[in-house]
Amino acid sequence: MSRIGNKAIELPAGVSVSLSPGRVMVNGPLGELSQQVPPRIAIEQRDGELVVTRPTERGEDKALHGLTRTLVANMVEGVTKGFEKALEIQGVGYRAGMRGVDLELSVGFSHPVVKQAPAGITFEVPAPNQILVKGIDKQRVGQVAAEVRAVRPPEPYKGKGIRYAGEYVRRKVGKRA
Repeated sequence: MSRIGNKAIELPAGVSVSLSPGRVMVNGPLGELSQQVPPRIAIEQRDGELVVTRPTERGEDKALHGLTRTLVANMVEGVTKGFEKALEIQGVGYRAGMRGVDLELSVGFSHPVVKQAPAGITFEVPAPNQILVKGIDKQRVGQVAAEVRAVRPPEPYKGKGIRYAGEYVRRKVGKRA
């Protein structure tokens, strides 16, 4: 079985990778991540970079190749730089604050909503209407940001709620007399 198509991932200084069948572990200055990879896709470490190769040109192998390469590249970026998602709060009286390491949201309910920070995720509130979700795992950062947004998603009539930074909320016209 010849290996066709390879994509290399640069390894920055201070990042070590351990490869075992079906698993990749990346260790860097910010932490350690591991990921299962399909056994058909080969990953080799040579000359300070990781090379991901696929066995054939079939569509399924091409898809797994791209997925695996992106997952490993995100792991390398996560342990060196980390990831963050920014959220904005809009609405009169809507605000966020920190309660220890947990996020406290006052978004129009009769009680404040407290979101606990899962392992590997940190919250920051630089301003009462801004939230930063930070971590080394890209998927987990996006999932936690989506859960925070789901507490009060932006509504289409006044635009109030929690939205991603830069997200466009399509507004509707209210009822007319």
